[in-house]
Amino acid sequence: MYKLLFNLVFRWMDPEKAHHLAFRWIRLAAATPVLRTYLTAVLAPRYKELRTEALGLRMHGPFGLAAGFDKNAVAIDGMAMLGFDHIEIGTVTGLAQPGNPKKRLFRLLSDRALINRMGFNNEGSAAVAQRLAERRPVFKPVVGVNIGKTKVVPESEAVDDYVTSAERLARHADYLVVNVSSPNTPGLRNLQATEALRPLLSAVREAADRTVTDRRVPLLVKIAPDLADEDVDAVADLAVELGLDGIIATNTTISRDGLRSAAELTAETGGLSGAPLKERSLEVLRRLYERVGDRVTLVGVGGIENAEDAWQRILAGATLVQGYSAFIYEGPFWSRSIHKGLAARLAASPHASLAEAVGADTRDRAARKQAAA
Repeated sequence: MYKLLFNLVFRWMDPEKAHHLAFRWIRLAAATPVLRTYLTAVLAPRYKELRTEALGLRMHGPFGLAAGFDKNAVAIDGMAMLGFDHIEIGTVTGLAQPGNPKKRLFRLLSDRALINRMGFNNEGSAAVAQRLAERRPVFKPVVGVNIGKTKVVPESEAVDDYVTSAERLARHADYLVVNVSSPNTPGLRNLQATEALRPLLSAVREAADRTVTDRRVPLLVKIAPDLADEDVDAVADLAVELGLDGIIATNTTISRDGLRSAAELTAETGGLSGAPLKERSLEVLRRLYERVGDRVTLVGVGGIENAEDAWQRILAGATLVQGYSAFIYEGPFWSRSIHKGLAARLAASPHASLAEAVGADTRDRAARKQAAA
């Protein structure tokens, strides 16, 4: 029915308007007790074998909603109702900002992909912090908060901008993510260079510890798939050096290689997400795991469409996996399908648990390579 609705309605609507329409439906359903109870039972079945511990947190499973869908923390209960084990809100910036001019979101149907140049449109860290503080949850999923740089803040003042957001939001976050990898904020990706990233991550870590004294808020960094391999290695080494809790691999790409959609679409500027990102995101994830092993929690995101994609990320080294773009194409049963498929793959595998499966394929590859040498 969702595929029929998508083909009859959503595919002909402006993508951003369709997003807001679907968003309202999700929020309405979550606010209606009878409907919420029914939909949770149908869409969010639990599998004991998928229970996951990561970042010092317990989750029903490893599959979460990536940042970008719920920028202002207005639909956490709705997304939990749909079966996501963790929900990452944001990206949230120090100051409120409208984002880039519309039209700024594009569907590439032939590629099962999206191009967005939203530009971190959000209500700002003060408003989002207040909303989280006032939240009376029906569900209690793990909630991550993704923070980024305000566009009008010069690069030289970026650290202070991130620190402001961290001070406001850390107490409301189960984990914090420093986003330095969106292509839609000028100069943001320059912060991925280790000489800029080291002081930024150190300052955010200090701000979180200073603000939240009764627990340690896990801190992660989200990187781009467009980093050169040596830069991926440098970020991995920095994460270990700083005692970072996690790395999210990866954000959207500026590459347009191999796309089948019309040229007028592929020429749009912005970050590409969805199926075309699959191969490179997996490569980056494997490289990170080879470098950090179990010392840093890895989160696989980018091009995950189905349970097999999620399973391959786990075998490559991801303790957690996230998705967003495929949700637009697959609809509300997507999370249920991923969980069911993961449970089946785990049962058919030689691994006794998901934790045991994490990185198994990458370790096997390394062992075979070493034996051949």
